[in-house]
Amino acid sequence: MKKHGTTYVFLIIALLVLFAANIAYGAVRIPLKDILDILTGNGANVNKAWSFIVLNTRIPQAVTALFGGASLAVSGLLLQTLFKNPLAGPSILGISDGANLGVAIIMLLTGGIGSIAGYLATVMAALAGAFVILIIIILFSRRVKSNVMLLIIGIMIGYIASSAISILNYHASVDKVHQYVMWGMGDFSSVSLEKLPFFSISCIAGLILSVLLIKPLNAFLLGEQYAENLGVNIKSTRIMILFCTGLLIAIVTAFCGPISFIGLAVPHIARLLLGTSNHNQLVPVTILSGACIALLCNVFTVVPGTNTILPLNAITPIIGAPIVIYVIVNKKNIQYFN
Repeated sequence: MKKHGTTYVFLIIALLVLFAANIAYGAVRIPLKDILDILTGNGANVNKAWSFIVLNTRIPQAVTALFGGASLAVSGLLLQTLFKNPLAGPSILGISDGANLGVAIIMLLTGGIGSIAGYLATVMAALAGAFVILIIIILFSRRVKSNVMLLIIGIMIGYIASSAISILNYHASVDKVHQYVMWGMGDFSSVSLEKLPFFSISCIAGLILSVLLIKPLNAFLLGEQYAENLGVNIKSTRIMILFCTGLLIAIVTAFCGPISFIGLAVPHIARLLLGTSNHNQLVPVTILSGACIALLCNVFTVVPGTNTILPLNAITPIIGAPIVIYVIVNKKNIQYFN
């Protein structure tokens, strides 16, 4: 822990700076003094619209990015360790595709999320779709011993879900397809102040579970047979990892849309920072790194000097893709599953 103390300090400082930047910077320019007055409760004379933007938009969005990024990052780490594949990510098992299918059914068949009831139905459909796929994967995991075969099954299930979405898109009206496409671009601003407690508690529960899995994850690095000799129940541990991953992916996708590259790229950033595959350090650093990267991407969605806000998934590949390319080229020099 002492050896990597500098890394923890750096990430915590970066997290605080980026969180503050998310509150201070946005499409609407608000003087820093007024933002401080709003946050300290001295904003009686501050423009009420600015107070609303800071308290009801920017703070929930920053908290959502923090927990969403951490959740996607640690889910990617769990999958990469489980399957011993550095290119495994949240979409690899079809769980994200299940959530996408649930949302597609609501948006493309029933008219979308124009009302509060429609929004709640969309979130519930995304959760239901993700958990249906998760249950299918868990059932297969009881019968399929090979992680590679389970990975292939997950990819095939994802293809089936994607085919169903394509069929729904083909028969839907143009405005519904447009609405679905916009949702698919990802957005941390969709979690309001009222929805934030449920979102945050769900993410925290999944993150705590990931921390509790550190010991068996380290045992998995040495091989399943060795882990079993250490007393690790392979089947139950694999189910717990899948459940934890499914919960985190389902919650984030349901509320924020399918966000690309964070779950795939951030675990590699953590490994590069630490130079180790020990999950005692890797899990917390991945959580902190995921939160930082998500907050950074959220800042970059605002085009400087304009009121234009770019889609989140237009930014995440710019940061994530070069990291993945670096990993592929320098795979031998990075500490992975040994």
